[in-house]
Amino acid sequence: MKNILIILLFTTQIFFAQSFEKGNKSYQKGNYEEAIVHYESILKDKKQSAELFFNLGNCYFKLNKVAPAIYNFEKALLLKPNDKDIQNNLKFAQKLQIDDIKEVPKVGFNRVIQDFTSSNHYNTWAWIAVMLSFLFLLSFVIYYFGETTLLKRIFFIGMVFTIFGIIISVFSAIFEKSNYDNDQPAIIFEEMTAVKSEPTEFATTAFMLHEGTKVFVFETVDNFKKIELQDGKKGWIKSSAIKEIKRSF
Repeated sequence: MKNILIILLFTTQIFFAQSFEKGNKSYQKGNYEEAIVHYESILKDKKQSAELFFNLGNCYFKLNKVAPAIYNFEKALLLKPNDKDIQNNLKFAQKLQIDDIKEVPKVGFNRVIQDFTSSNHYNTWAWIAVMLSFLFLLSFVIYYFGETTLLKRIFFIGMVFTIFGIIISVFSAIFEKSNYDNDQPAIIFEEMTAVKSEPTEFATTAFMLHEGTKVFVFETVDNFKKIELQDGKKGWIKSSAIKEIKRSF
């Protein structure tokens, strides 16, 4: 049974590599539609990577398909938050949007904390905490077996600093994980859609949105979702009008 699983895993990896390479060759030839078929065949087999979403985003961008381009760049950015190429290409794709939504900057102490913790992914903060824990253990061993007062003082101070570092890293990891779980971004896929004041067809239209615009989902009622824009505007939109970025993660 174990051998069968290994063979299946190996075969899947070969299929991924072949489809990815076929997609890359099609892209290089300018056959973007064909490249998309190859890349999306990989997604159908539940295989995901930042590189795959990045390449898909590039294909859709070349075809001037705003919503799919932004959607795939955003998905790639979730997997590699600090990747400069993904960030730059996402900015280019966002320039194709019709809606010009200005983000309302956060102020106060909460902004200071978020600016600090968002410098790393929550997994990175967790690894920093683990490494600092090993450093603390090493400092403790040297402190315990140290033969001179100066050596003991140095490593005692080192232990104090590493404890503070561990606390900050753990807090940052928890804070970022909480933000990640509560943050439910989505992309408008309809060319133009109405945002309602209530979750019904007959409610007053609050404003209109166009494809490619990023929104944040907070609540679902029947076939409507409550959304908020980056400028703070809120309303209800049909579930079919958007695709949630984290849905397949």
